[in-house]
Amino acid sequence: LALLCHAPAAAFAAQNADGSWPFAGYRMTGLSNVEEKFNSFGRKAKWLLEDRLRDSGAHYTKSRLPLRPFVVIDRNLYTGQNPASSEQLAKRLVADVG
Repeated sequence: LALLCHAPAAAFAAQNADGSWPFAGYRMTGLSNVEEKFNSFGRKAKWLLEDRLRDSGAHYTKSRLPLRPFVVIDRNLYTGQNPASSEQLAKRLVADVG
């Protein structure tokens, strides 16, 4: 499973049979709070992805510099922090699957 930028939010729809989140404990990334706030829409959001991932039990990590490529791989979950991460994420996924 490969998710980029805001796409890790789709993982919140997943549930184990007991109602728990299957990605709790996974290392992952997605658009950071700082990157969200670069856009005026981010200031109006009810929640931000970084916060929600952490609150849900993910081990969220991010690049030290905003808008830089950053990829995190944990088991079969590949996540990229932002659009700049797409090339690095795709290359890693293809290399690992191939």
